[in-house]
Amino acid sequence: MKKKSLIAIISAVIMALLGFGYTLFEGSLSPKDEPAQNSSVSQVQESTANSSEPENEQPSLTSYYIDVGQGDSEFIILPNGKTMLIDAGTREGGEKVISFIQNCGYKKIDYVIGTHPHSDHIGGLADVIKAFDIGTIYMPNKATTTKTYEYLLQTIQNKKKKVKTAKAGVNIAKSKELDFSVDMIAPISEEYEDLNDYSAVIMIRFGDKKFLYMGDAERLVENEILGKNTDVKADVVKVGHHGSSSSSSDKFVKATQAKYAIFSLGAGNDYGHPHKEIVNRWKKYKAEMYRTDEKGTITITSDGKNITVKTEKK
Repeated sequence: MKKKSLIAIISAVIMALLGFGYTLFEGSLSPKDEPAQNSSVSQVQESTANSSEPENEQPSLTSYYIDVGQGDSEFIILPNGKTMLIDAGTREGGEKVISFIQNCGYKKIDYVIGTHPHSDHIGGLADVIKAFDIGTIYMPNKATTTKTYEYLLQTIQNKKKKVKTAKAGVNIAKSKELDFSVDMIAPISEEYEDLNDYSAVIMIRFGDKKFLYMGDAERLVENEILGKNTDVKADVVKVGHHGSSSSSSDKFVKATQAKYAIFSLGAGNDYGHPHKEIVNRWKKYKAEMYRTDEKGTITITSDGKNITVKTEKK
């Protein structure tokens, strides 16, 4: 009887696991590259191991805005030595992201954020997740039926990782001793019509300096953020939606008081990014602009008091 009971329990566990997998990937095998109805991404609390790299004696924050062509990818080394990756461009861009991080000497990415399920942001994430030891993964609570998204979820499952929901109010990391914090300030609403508005918007504060990463969040989300009286003042802003006129409203740009505006895009792209009116808007509010299509990968370093900008190309 004991043996039969044990077999029954094991069978039940296997069936439960199979059921979970089916729920996670249900409807994801469609060959069509079109969005599906809203569906929840699995979220489970995870512990994060220490980064593979030792902490620097002098705490600093380094943000690399990687040139992945028409897409987005930011690799960040936090003051505690841990690492964070926001997006990884297209599938082709992902290869460059992998090489870049490896050349920086890292074998682990402590925090991975897929801002929203568009291929120019998450297209390279699956291959990145395969290539490195991964800590915590964050994605917004929005699924699509695209092959790109399906491949990413399958890769996460194969890696035996879970996904935490990216949304306003989530703290990714913080340290009183090192005086830094990493927080999500969007998405705020549960549902949007446009996938871009599900973008995870991230604010990093280190000492007196702040870095804002907008993903592809558009004006609707900018208005939501300001409507919540969220402080968006930042020294460095990764401009929303590659400099499209759908983002960077006058009110929002003014509120950031940014010293530096970073545009991530590909040269000669089909969308006309960055749109001239948006370039002029950031210029109007005295932001110094850097573009990956012109300058290549952009590196910004801060000790919490000062900021240094370096570019791959002059």
